Amino acid sequence: MNRNVWRTPKAGAIDRLALIQEEAAALEKNHVRIKVHAVGLNFADIFALTGLYSATPEGSFIPGLEYCGEIIEIAEGITSFQVGQKVMGVTRFGGYVSHIDTATEFITSLPENWSYEQGAAYLVQTLTAYYALTELGNLKPKQNIFIQSAAGGVGLQAMKLVQVLNANPIGCVGSPAKKEFLAEQGFDHVIVRDEKFKSQVANLPLFDQVLDGVGGEIQKICFDHLSPMGRLIVFGAAEFTPGKNRPNYLSAAWKYLTRPKYDVMDMISANKSVMAFNLIWLWEQVEYLNTLLHEMQKIDITPPHVGHVFDFENALDAIECLRQGNNLGKVVLKVG
Repeated sequence: MNRNVWRTPKAGAIDRLALIQEEAAALEKNHVRIKVHAVGLNFADIFALTGLYSATPEGSFIPGLEYCGEIIEIAEGITSFQVGQKVMGVTRFGGYVSHIDTATEFITSLPENWSYEQGAAYLVQTLTAYYALTELGNLKPKQNIFIQSAAGGVGLQAMKLVQVLNANPIGCVGSPAKKEFLAEQGFDHVIVRDEKFKSQVANLPLFDQVLDGVGGEIQKICFDHLSPMGRLIVFGAAEFTPGKNRPNYLSAAWKYLTRPKYDVMDMISANKSVMAFNLIWLWEQVEYLNTLLHEMQKIDITPPHVGHVFDFENALDAIECLRQGNNLGKVVLKVG
């Protein structure tokens, strides 16, 4: 069987990514074959394609960490899934495809009444927020949780989780339109970040947690506003987002050299902490990953907001939409 894939010969530039046809390998033991109907995009895709992601494979690779589709073939002996079943899945790269083979540990059933696009928008974004807030942040009721990029994929899921878990979400966005969007989603405590960000933060209650995927000076301002025992949890660094095709290495080097630095002795005195993680390493801890997915899916939040849907053939346009940072909710590819 042939499949369509978006593949790059090596990292370094987004325009190396090309849509090609490949022959699918024979189905392995304990694997299922899925016809992909939707692919979720993540900032990690952009950083991997431009060579700024530490987990990027050497040589040629297919980007993509999550997808949703229908099982069309099952290896002998598998009883937990059936042909025709709709599933959501995570993968350590390889998601920009029309068909994918995967071990059953990395898929879960698509909830009833969810679209394929919603399924492709759920796992990575929600797992990032859930792991940060509950596993690293030890979220407690009534805590004040400050969430950067609150209208994006991870940010919006984090806002929902904090609200459902009886804490206080405080969102931060880059434009009035995004604040209006969050108000429509039921979130009123949102600020629009401006050049006086330090003063804006000073007028807010002390933060028990900060969920940050931006970096730079605004990250340090948030850290300084943590309460005693507060935790800054970092899952990304959008300030390093590359140009339209490749990184500006001079700019990236300067941002790296001037990035916030935290002294552990100072943190002991102030009783604050900094935690950072790359979710993709969970793929190597299968039992732990499945435990988190099971716990996460018990929390009743609304389906992900899919703000932008592109045809599979227009993956480069979808990547650019995400790279610009103007998206509301998730950017998704719709596969034939």
